[in-house]
Amino acid sequence: MSFLLIIIGVLVVVGLYVLSTYNKFVTTKTRIGASIQEIGNQLKRQADLIPNLVSSVKGYMKHEKSVIKMLTDARKQVTSALKSKKAQKLIDASAQLEQALQPIRVVLESNPQLKAAGPTQNLMDELRDTADKVMYSRRTLIDLSADYNVMVVAMPSALVATLFGFKKEEGLKMPGAVEATSVEEKALKTPKVNL
Repeated sequence: MSFLLIIIGVLVVVGLYVLSTYNKFVTTKTRIGASIQEIGNQLKRQADLIPNLVSSVKGYMKHEKSVIKMLTDARKQVTSALKSKKAQKLIDASAQLEQALQPIRVVLESNPQLKAAGPTQNLMDELRDTADKVMYSRRTLIDLSADYNVMVVAMPSALVATLFGFKKEEGLKMPGAVEATSVEEKALKTPKVNL
């Protein structure tokens, strides 16, 4: 009789562990989705501010038609990324948008009267604030994905992940990160020494 109670007790403990681990996987996966959605919301806000900014600096940038085209293309990429709801596309769109905004920042810094204009400065402040929020949301997404991926591969939660089909989340690839973090093959080779 006591042997049966021990087996039942062990089964209850294992069942509770499986249930709590499953709930943790589902909760983390839901938070990852919410983080991706937040990145999308902030990018949409940033893209919506751009037409106002362009109209406020247009007189100073008459000769810069390529900048306006870059901004338009960046806004299109943001719209496309929002429809896809894929984190990597959102990050790529964010990078393109930031790159397209650089020439406007230069124009603002080189024109004190434009920089002093309240509406233009307010728009730039809002864009900077939104870019900071995107960066924070990225960091949150990276942290959540890392925690989730550790649970997928670490024991004993890996057993629960396998049982319910939870797979690793793909990490974000930052534009330019490959060049900055990769080591050239030449550097890895051991030099030959002639004696």
